[in-house]
Amino acid sequence: MMQGGLHPDLPMSWYTDMLRSIKDRHPEFYLHCFSPTEVHAFTSVTGLSTAEVLGQLKEAGLDSIPGGGGEILVDAIRKRRRSSWGADEWLEVSATAHELGIPTTATMMIGLGEENWMRAEHLKRVRDVQDQTGGFISFIPWTFQPDNTPLGKKITERVPPHEYSRWLAVSRIFLDNIDNLQVSWLTVGLEEGRLGLQRGANDLGSVMIEENVISVAGANHQATETLLRNTIEEAGFQPGLRNAGYRRLKDRPIPSPQGVTPHE
Repeated sequence: MMQGGLHPDLPMSWYTDMLRSIKDRHPEFYLHCFSPTEVHAFTSVTGLSTAEVLGQLKEAGLDSIPGGGGEILVDAIRKRRRSSWGADEWLEVSATAHELGIPTTATMMIGLGEENWMRAEHLKRVRDVQDQTGGFISFIPWTFQPDNTPLGKKITERVPPHEYSRWLAVSRIFLDNIDNLQVSWLTVGLEEGRLGLQRGANDLGSVMIEENVISVAGANHQATETLLRNTIEEAGFQPGLRNAGYRRLKDRPIPSPQGVTPHE
C-alpha cells in the first residue's frame, strides 16, 4: 500500500513508471496505491479524465485503491475542512475505478465536528455506490487525530472509545453489502481493536512498515504481527493472512526470537 501527497508538477509517467518498476522486480506484489484524492489530483495535473488516469495506472500494474480522503461524505463538513473537492467527486472516482475492474476500499473519519445524521449519510452514500458497482472490498472507520494539524486547533477532543465502537457496529449492520469491516487499531489502539472484532469487524488491518500522516497527528499505536495475532486470538477468533485485495493467503507460524515457533 502506498499513498502520498498531492504533488503539483510530477507527470503521470512518474507514477506509472514506478508501478511498472515494482511489478517488474516483484511480480508477486499486490499494489494497493493512490487514494481517490490522489487520482483526482492526477486529473488536475495531466488534464486527463478520471477513467484515463485510472486506465493508465491499471495498465502499469495497479491492483486496487485505498479509500483515503473520504472523511465525511457531506459537503458542509468538507467545506469546513477547506477540502478542494466534494463528496460527489470522491464517490465518482471510486465508482469509475469499480467500472474499470479496480476494487477499492472506503473509509469514514469521525470526529470532525459532524452530527450523527452526517455519519449516517456517509454510510448511505457508500452503500448506494456499492449497490451499483459492488467494487468496495472493505470499509474502514477511524477517528480524527487532532495533534499537529490546523483543524486540531479547533477540535481538540478525541472521539471516545465507546462512540467509535458504536459506529463500528452500526457500519457492520448498515453496510451488509460490503464483505469486510476493518477496525482501526492504528487510531484506537489494540484493546479497542480486540473489542471491535467482537462488535462486527472481521479485519484488524496490518503491520505498518512506515506511516507519516496520522502518526504525526497523534496516533502512536504500534503493533507487530505477533501482537496482532495475539489480539485476534484473545478476541476468540483465528488469525489468518490476507493481501491488500482481501484475498486469503496461506498462513504460516511466526518464529520466536529464539527460532522456536509458538506451537513448539
